[in-house]
Amino acid sequence: MRVVIDILKEQFVNAHLIFRLASYDIKSKYQAHYLGAAWQFLNPALQIFIYWFVFGIGIRQGNPIYGVPYLVWLLVGLIPWFFISPAVIQGSNSVFTRVNMVAKMKFPVSVLPSVTIISNALNFTSMIIFLLVILMLYGINPGIYLLQLPYYFLCTIVSLYAITLLFSTISTVFRDFQIILQSVMRMMLYLLPILWDMERLPEMYVKILKLNPLYYLIEGYRKTFIFKEWFFTDWIYMIYFWVTTLLIIYIGSLVHMRFRKQFVDYI
Repeated sequence: MRVVIDILKEQFVNAHLIFRLASYDIKSKYQAHYLGAAWQFLNPALQIFIYWFVFGIGIRQGNPIYGVPYLVWLLVGLIPWFFISPAVIQGSNSVFTRVNMVAKMKFPVSVLPSVTIISNALNFTSMIIFLLVILMLYGINPGIYLLQLPYYFLCTIVSLYAITLLFSTISTVFRDFQIILQSVMRMMLYLLPILWDMERLPEMYVKILKLNPLYYLIEGYRKTFIFKEWFFTDWIYMIYFWVTTLLIIYIGSLVHMRFRKQFVDYI
């Protein structure tokens, strides 16, 4: 557990550095574009329209899910995914792309995945506000259940860091992993309850898909915004999620500390 404590300590001690680098990352990402930061909303908006048109109008013919308009149901799943997917892909590549810049200085390499996560999280918070406006327009009021939104946000941040800490090390040592990961994340879009209702699948398959901790996150945001269920209702699944997440961060910390002094050699 000592390695986990050391890794987490680096995040807290360098919190100011993480937010400064995340802010710079956001500004530099779109500075060469005429529309600038507006692309943070335009790009997901275009994707949402395509998914809504294909799955909502084309396949479902405008029919709601559990009495909820498909567009609302889709948004509640897609908006977290627009945070999770880029954070995993970019965070897993963060050490490889930046370690060369910090190799000659005393820099905590373990904060690089955090920088990517925070830069994407800032955009996520803006889209959550947009989602709340859409819910108001449809007359959907999550009410007191919004109090558990910080809990699911914390779950998302912790699980993303656990995943990206492990994957960033693997991706640096074994570069083919990054290509494999991109393919897997594209596949995850259809293996998670984002675009379509998983409950139509046989129960055995749903249980297998729920082994993915990202399933817990998507399902959690829907419980908060739409279905009005408390996070502790399914306490067994909640324990499974945290045990899995803590196990991943433990393994990721061990692997990261094992290879961190050799990262430059793999570039």
